[in-house]
Amino acid sequence: MIKENILHKATDLFLNLGFKSVTMDDLANEMGISKKTIYSHFENKTQLVEECTLNLFCSISQGIDHICSLGKNPIEELYEIKKFVMLHLKDERSSPQYQLQKYYPQIHHTLRNKQFEVMRACIIENLKKGIKRGIYRENLNIEFVSRIYFAGVTSIKDHTLFPAEKFPVTDLMDDYLEYHLRGIVTPKGRQILNEIINSNHE
Repeated sequence: MIKENILHKATDLFLNLGFKSVTMDDLANEMGISKKTIYSHFENKTQLVEECTLNLFCSISQGIDHICSLGKNPIEELYEIKKFVMLHLKDERSSPQYQLQKYYPQIHHTLRNKQFEVMRACIIENLKKGIKRGIYRENLNIEFVSRIYFAGVTSIKDHTLFPAEKFPVTDLMDDYLEYHLRGIVTPKGRQILNEIINSNHE
């Protein structure tokens, strides 16, 4: 139980303040326990970071699977997934992704590969459902669209390209999703997309 608590608290701090910024001392103080207790469960900070990111990745993947199993309209499904991920990543306020990439490149690399597999499978499934329902264009190159979607989601997290003060994360994700969907919808799909966007703006 104590290990789960440490993981939970550390993940929270990492997402809010960044992987580099949070020290083991900070975590111990925050939890009111000794550093020794933390080290009895995690060999070092790198192991803690690795377990936190994998743990978070697993719970996000399970959440995405659950949303995909609800049989929603594919356009609505993507908006639900976006909302769910943003909630779990705390809107990525402190650019934890950037700190992870810079200070823990190996963990970042492993995570990115896992994210790619999950996201690719999710988008391919979403595209097939959308084509079947006549809301995505029939002639889409599914493999291309699933990879370009991943490439886009990854690159909008690059703060040198999209500085947060100019592009608030929530707006950025909305704009990107709309950009992605407008390129693949049929007129029938466009109608659904416009309805979702209008109801989100209300």
